[in-house]
Amino acid sequence: MSARAILLLLFFAALVSPRALPAAPAIPNSITVLAAASLTDVLQDIGRGYERATGRKVVFSFAASMTLAKQIESSSGADVFVSADAESMDYLEQRKLIATGTRQNLLANRLVLIAPANSRATLNIMPGFNLLGSLNGGRLAVANTAAVPAGRYARAALVKLGVWDSVKARLAEGEDVRAALAYVARGEAPFGIVYATDARIEPRVRIIAVFPDESHPPILYSAALTADAAPGAAGFLTFLKGKEARAKFEAAGFAVLASGP
Repeated sequence: MSARAILLLLFFAALVSPRALPAAPAIPNSITVLAAASLTDVLQDIGRGYERATGRKVVFSFAASMTLAKQIESSSGADVFVSADAESMDYLEQRKLIATGTRQNLLANRLVLIAPANSRATLNIMPGFNLLGSLNGGRLAVANTAAVPAGRYARAALVKLGVWDSVKARLAEGEDVRAALAYVARGEAPFGIVYATDARIEPRVRIIAVFPDESHPPILYSAALTADAAPGAAGFLTFLKGKEARAKFEAAGFAVLASGP
């Protein structure tokens, strides 16, 4: 084969090679938001309002905050991150993976003890309270106490109240706070520790008691743009601080910390 023929073959091979083709364009007018599992219902509702107001689609992914932070670290594509703790946002900020100056505390929540709705159990939360005895051989549903914000808050509260050592071997740990909620809702655990807002959206559980605020670190939700956020994604952060979003957050039981137009 002549040199000319070889060059022609190489030229045409390059034209049809997948690596020679331009990358597929991103979905136009879309924003990708990664957010804590406890925000699933309210953020989806707010997202629909944002889409109606702007015509821009919002794509959500919900999971434990640190799981999402590590997802942002390992791959691109997220525009906005909403965390249920400071640690997960710190993790990204230390790695310069959130846009400078965009981080802000958005919401606050409370920690509660729940039981199945048909349970007649009563229990007062106080130092040394008999949580182990109240379990009556069952397990305490919590989010993962090492990796998930709700689980870490639960552990901190139980340590502060002096009952952690008595119940740490009796835990049913879920991958996130919604999993812990589901254990109690299905009657698989007699008690669980979740956020107050989660208990409100599940009719199969009831709140037994509220943990004192001083028993655990403040439950604060922060939001930020990622370092490679798409142009225009800042508009969603602004919308989260607006009147429509505020009304929805408050109706869901969150305390709103940030305000906007």
